[in-house]
Amino acid sequence: MPQLELTDLTIDHQLLDAPGTSLLIFTGAGCASCRVARRELPGMALALDRLCWIDAGDNGGAVQRYEVFHLPAMFVVHEGQFHGAISARLLGGEIDHEVRKALARAPDELP
Repeated sequence: MPQLELTDLTIDHQLLDAPGTSLLIFTGAGCASCRVARRELPGMALALDRLCWIDAGDNGGAVQRYEVFHLPAMFVVHEGQFHGAISARLLGGEIDHEVRKALARAPDELP
């Protein structure tokens, strides 16, 4: 699955222009769950077009705009529209289920 590394400067442009469904994941260097997510998510068979990673420690503007309060934090973006946060354990079926629920919600503009 394709992966993008985003920053405060690239997040809007990349997410607005990306076709299909993206999972935006905020991570932190000192977060053990984030290391597991980085290791496991790319190998999962998820119904997504790409994973988008952003380091919360280096990108405070995006952290503030997306109102990230815990790590890893995951958000669904489809065709440039924001479908909100998801909360799931790092299990493929659970993530896919939460992504489908997010896509069923009315979309919003990116934060």
